[in-house]
Amino acid sequence: MLDQRVMNGTWGEVWVDGALWAELESAQAKYAYNKSDVNMCGEMTVGSKVTNVKGTGSIVVHKVYTRNIDRSDQILNGRDVRATIVMKLADPDAFGAERVALYNVSFDDETIMDFAAGSPGKTTHPFTFSRREWLDRVNPQ
Repeated sequence: MLDQRVMNGTWGEVWVDGALWAELESAQAKYAYNKSDVNMCGEMTVGSKVTNVKGTGSIVVHKVYTRNIDRSDQILNGRDVRATIVMKLADPDAFGAERVALYNVSFDDETIMDFAAGSPGKTTHPFTFSRREWLDRVNPQ
């Protein structure tokens, strides 16, 4: 009976520094757990230990607006510009909504132009971040 409660990405939203990116196609944020091998005497298998964590993500938008140009101009002038991203998934048929804030966001590149004849335009905005905070969670019912 949980199948109708599966959250549908259609209801996802993204805000970058408080501005809704309404032309959103998809978004992802995740932590990669970087590990070091741990060898132990008397053990033939190699264990591992998490030694640091790196936050990465991307936002894919349909080409409607020129995005991140002011941010890119600041970077080209030597400023290390950071952002805050809030992602939300709120399917009306789910048990609730979840929101997460990503802090110290640094975009990885600037797509200056990208198009192909007969294809709707879209751009991908990859980024890194250092901290996340869950603002809303969906708890088991």
